[in-house]
Amino acid sequence: MSDTRVVAPARISDVVKVWAERSPDRPALVESTGTWTYGQLASAIADAQTWLRGLGVRPGDRVMIVGENCRAFVTGLLATAALDAWPVLVNARLSPREVDEIQSHCGARRVLYTTGVSTHAADHANRHGALVEERDGFGSVGIGPLNGDVVPEPLEANVADCVAALIYTSGTTGVPKGVMLSHRNLLFMAEGSARIRSVSPDDRLYGVLPMSHAVGLSVVLLGSLIAGASLYLTPRFDPMSARVLLEKERVTLLLGSPAIFNQILQYAKLRNVSSLKLPALRIVSSSGAPLDPATKSGIESLFGMVLHNGYGVTECSPTIALTRPETPRTDTSIGIAFPGVEIKLVGSDGQAAPAGGVGELRVRGPNIMKGYYRAPEETAAAIDGEGWFNTYDLARLDGDHLFIVGRTKDLIVHRGFNVYPAEVEAVLNAHPEVFRSAVVGRAVGGDEEVVAFVQPQPGSPVTRDDLAEFAMLHLAAYKRPSQIVLVSAMPVTPTGKIVKGELRKLAEGNPGNKELAHLSR
Repeated sequence: MSDTRVVAPARISDVVKVWAERSPDRPALVESTGTWTYGQLASAIADAQTWLRGLGVRPGDRVMIVGENCRAFVTGLLATAALDAWPVLVNARLSPREVDEIQSHCGARRVLYTTGVSTHAADHANRHGALVEERDGFGSVGIGPLNGDVVPEPLEANVADCVAALIYTSGTTGVPKGVMLSHRNLLFMAEGSARIRSVSPDDRLYGVLPMSHAVGLSVVLLGSLIAGASLYLTPRFDPMSARVLLEKERVTLLLGSPAIFNQILQYAKLRNVSSLKLPALRIVSSSGAPLDPATKSGIESLFGMVLHNGYGVTECSPTIALTRPETPRTDTSIGIAFPGVEIKLVGSDGQAAPAGGVGELRVRGPNIMKGYYRAPEETAAAIDGEGWFNTYDLARLDGDHLFIVGRTKDLIVHRGFNVYPAEVEAVLNAHPEVFRSAVVGRAVGGDEEVVAFVQPQPGSPVTRDDLAEFAMLHLAAYKRPSQIVLVSAMPVTPTGKIVKGELRKLAEGNPGNKELAHLSR
């Protein structure tokens, strides 16, 4: 990536200024409703700062943005960050309960909704009594009521250490945790990601990964803008539309999840397409969930090029490791450590894992979060005194290439999104007819399904459909169980702890069992 900048950006919004001065007429953000050049994007950010100040936003305030990928989302995010306020990024597809929990915990001064591109955001805006107004250039935006009771967070002495994004992840406890990512964290990731892939102003990236999540924010959005490239914003994935866009706009980089790539394979099968002719495309890469061999080989056959792989977690901004374009892999290794990031594998005895052995993956570097918002004890549990973050994932090294082999936590990755069993269990257990529940993941192709085992109250007439409807009201679509199994008793240890290992075996070994009747969504 060519780079002649003299002054390194301190805030994430600064990456736009560089190219607005150097190449103001170069396309920056492209969506179906219009295109903004870097000059226009810089003007929109400046206008939005004035607008936000008029809405009472102060440095240190939390501004919650509920939406999907679009110019309004990007502008609100960067303008908030430019004011030294905290953008709280929320996927509009979350359920009302989830959105409300985040709003309450972060203490949002204002909530913005990208109503112009997202019916989900419009629903949340309507529920919260937001006023919808038309903004020049990107359509309608919902504005929630001013919260006059919140207190701004103090600013850091160095602006690069201020929070640039607050992204919530439910965590193993099922309680929302706000991951505080600084400008330094995100710029380190954006610049490194762009450099590894040699992103230049001539590149055109497909922006479908949600920018309310870390990889869509730092790698896709900021990685494009820091290199002066053009980003094609897409609020939701559709394989037919994606094919048209890839061909017509001569997209050069496609970053997706295994679930997205599986949809592409299904589309190709239905259309009897054996190969896609995309001569401009130079990099295809997967992240967000484990990549299985069948998906990798299928995509490589369809595209006629290597499907790269990467791995990360929100707390690490998010990339920890990725394969390199210059050293393609035929296996599903997650690649080598991100430049500037240290890794180590720790055995169950707390000592370094032996060469070639499996250990818990720990990470240290400029990508590690500032901590969890308003959760000092959980922060201390996640990051030790030497700065090592515990991923709770099990990995092994083959030379300098990493392989993820399992998890020491129960995280389920469904459609590229993290699903924590404790959160789903908490919702199911809140049903008056449920005695207890246990949620496990089941591997299906390149994805994981959420399977819930539910023990009803004695004599309860509750049905699977009753529980599915309950989950639909209280959980985002990707967190809802794909299957619900009613059991008369749970397998438990002598101390009463549910033995999830037995439930996983049942879920994996009996996908066609009548007891595991599929509940389509």
